[in-house]
Amino acid sequence: MKIGLDIMGGDFAPAEAIKGIQSFLEQVPDSPVHLMLVGNRDVAAPYMHLIEPYAGRYTFVDAPDTIGMNEHPTKALKEKPNSSIAVGFGMMQRGKADAFISAGNTGAMLVGAMYTVKAIEGVQRPTIATPIPRTDGKFSCILDVGINADCKPEHLVQFAQLGSLYAQHILGVEAPKVGLLNLGEEEGKGNILAQATYPLLKERSDINFAGNIEGRDVFYGKADVIVCEGFVGNVVIKMAESIYDIFKVQKGIRDEFLDTFNFEVYGGTPILGVNSPVIIGHGISHALAFHNMIELAARFIETDLIGTFRQNFKPAQ
Repeated sequence: MKIGLDIMGGDFAPAEAIKGIQSFLEQVPDSPVHLMLVGNRDVAAPYMHLIEPYAGRYTFVDAPDTIGMNEHPTKALKEKPNSSIAVGFGMMQRGKADAFISAGNTGAMLVGAMYTVKAIEGVQRPTIATPIPRTDGKFSCILDVGINADCKPEHLVQFAQLGSLYAQHILGVEAPKVGLLNLGEEEGKGNILAQATYPLLKERSDINFAGNIEGRDVFYGKADVIVCEGFVGNVVIKMAESIYDIFKVQKGIRDEFLDTFNFEVYGGTPILGVNSPVIIGHGISHALAFHNMIELAARFIETDLIGTFRQNFKPAQ
C-alpha cells in the first residue's frame, strides 16, 4: 500500500514530519506501507539522513511550493499546482497513492478532497471525526467537529452511519452505540435540529441508537459515537484540548487519563465519506502525531473502510 505524506504541512515541518516517518519505519519494520514523501527537496535535505537506512520503504516526490496556513484554500490550490498538498491529491487522483496525510492548511485539504477524490455516491456531506478519550481507557468518536457548522437532520443521520462504521473498523467496537449530543436526556429535548433528528435515528435499524447524551456524558462511554453539528463538535474538542493544556502542560499534573487527551495519541482527523482515505493533522503536530497518522491511514486501507462506506451508501437499484 502506498501512503502519500505532505512533509511540508504543519508549524514544525519538515523536521517533525520526517522524525515521525523515522519513528514509524523503525517501530513497524514489517509494515507493507510504502511512503510517498511529498515536499520541497531542498528544504527537507537537512533531515533526510534520519531515514536514509530505510530508503527502500519510501519515495521522495518533489513539490517545490507550499500552501501557507492562512492562504485561501481554493485560490491556493489553483495558483500553486506544484504545492505539496496539490501534488499529493494529484497522486491519489491518478492512483499513485492509496491515502494522503497532511498537517497543513485544513481548508486546502478539505477542498482538495472534495474536488479530486470526491464524495462517495449517496453521501450528502462528508464529515470529520475525532476520537474522544473515556474514563474506561477506550475512545469514542465525535462527529462532525468543524466542517459542517450548520446541518439538517438527514446529515446527522448520515454522520451516525459513517461514525458507526468507523468505530467498528478502526476503533474495534462490535456494535457501537450512537448518542445524539443534546442538552437533556429525554426525547423531545433540545433545539429544532436535535428534536427532528432523534426520531430519524430511533427508526434506523442499522444504527444502535442510545438516545440523547449530555455534555457531562461525553467522557464516560455512554455512547461510542457522538453525533452533533460541526459548530458544537468543534467547541467540544477545543475544550478537551484546553483541559490537556491547562492541567498537563501548564500545571504539570501527571495522570494516565489526562495523557489520553493529547491529540498526538491518535494523530489526525479522517475525512469520512470521500472516496479515498484523507487524514488531516493538527497544525502543531510533532513526530508522534505523524507516526500515528500513518498507522491510521494504513488501517483505513487494510480494513477497506472506504469500500464499506461505498457499499453502505450505494443507491437502491
